[in-house]
Amino acid sequence: MGWWRSMRRNGSRISLVVRRRRAWWARIAAFGLVIAASNFSAWAGEGDAKSVSSLPATYLDLNTQFTAVPAGTLSFGLGPVGLLSTSSSRSLTVNAPLTVDVTDRFSVYGGVSALTYQTDGTSWSSFAVTNWNVGFTADVLQQDGAVPTVTLQSTFTKTIGNSATILSAATLSTVVEAGHAFDEDETRGILAGVQYISVFVSSSLVRVEPDVVVYGGGYYQWDDNWKLTARAGIQHFGGAQVGNLLQFKSFTQPVARFNLDKMDDNDNRLFGVAFEVAWTPKPAFQLTLHTPLYAVRK
Repeated sequence: MGWWRSMRRNGSRISLVVRRRRAWWARIAAFGLVIAASNFSAWAGEGDAKSVSSLPATYLDLNTQFTAVPAGTLSFGLGPVGLLSTSSSRSLTVNAPLTVDVTDRFSVYGGVSALTYQTDGTSWSSFAVTNWNVGFTADVLQQDGAVPTVTLQSTFTKTIGNSATILSAATLSTVVEAGHAFDEDETRGILAGVQYISVFVSSSLVRVEPDVVVYGGGYYQWDDNWKLTARAGIQHFGGAQVGNLLQFKSFTQPVARFNLDKMDDNDNRLFGVAFEVAWTPKPAFQLTLHTPLYAVRK
C-alpha cells in the first residue's frame, strides 16, 4: 500500500510474521510526531515565501505508516508494498528515500525502510531496517490538448537479511498514470492508471503471482495550497504458495486511497496525510504521515 506526488516514493516491505520481539512502537510514533512538528513550523514560517533555487530539489521524502492487515493476507494495494501475514497484524514503518527532482519531469530516489510489527498474541518486535529501494518517476508525455500527461514510475525493492522473520524477496513495481488537468495551473483534474507488481523470491518453495491494480480518480487544489487527491479501482492478486503449509488464494477486490497534502507555491509538498483501504477480501488499512525534509527546495 503507498503512492507518488500524492502517491510519492514509498518504500516497501515483505514480512512473514512468525516470532515475538519487544515493542519499540512508542519511540517510533514519538519520532514521527517530532518530525511532523518541525515541518509544521517550517510551513507556518515559510509557507507564503517562494524559495527558488537553481539546484534541483533535494530532500528526504520521509513518511511514517501504520498498517493493519487481517489474517491470511498478502496484499499490495496502491503501492510497492506487500505484507504477508498468517494472522492479523499491525505494523509501524518509517520510509526514508533520498529524492532528487532532476527536472520538473524526472526524479530519482533511493533509501531504506524500517519497521516494527505485532501479531495477535505477540508483543511488538524490535525496530529494524528491513529493505532498501531505488526508483524513478518520469513524465513521458506532457498534456497537449486532448493528449494527457503520462507519468511512469518504477521502484525496485529488496529485503535486507534472511531470518525466521523476513522472507528474502525483491519486488518491481511499475505504475503508468495518465492525468488531464482542467486549468493551466493544474489545480484540478482527473487521473487513470495501472500498477503492476512482480515479486521475486529466493526460495524455490515460495511462489508469489503478480499483483495488478487498475484505477481512476481526480484531484483538487484550493487557493491556500491544500490539495486533495482520490484514487479508487480494482486489485487482482494471483495468489501465493509457501511450500505445502500456506496458501494465499487469488482475489479481485476494490481498493481506494485518499491524500490530503499541503503544498507551497512551487508545488513542493510540505506535509501530507494519506489513508488507504484494500479488500483482501477482508479490508486492510494503512494511514501514512508525509513529512519531507528539504535540503534544496525548488
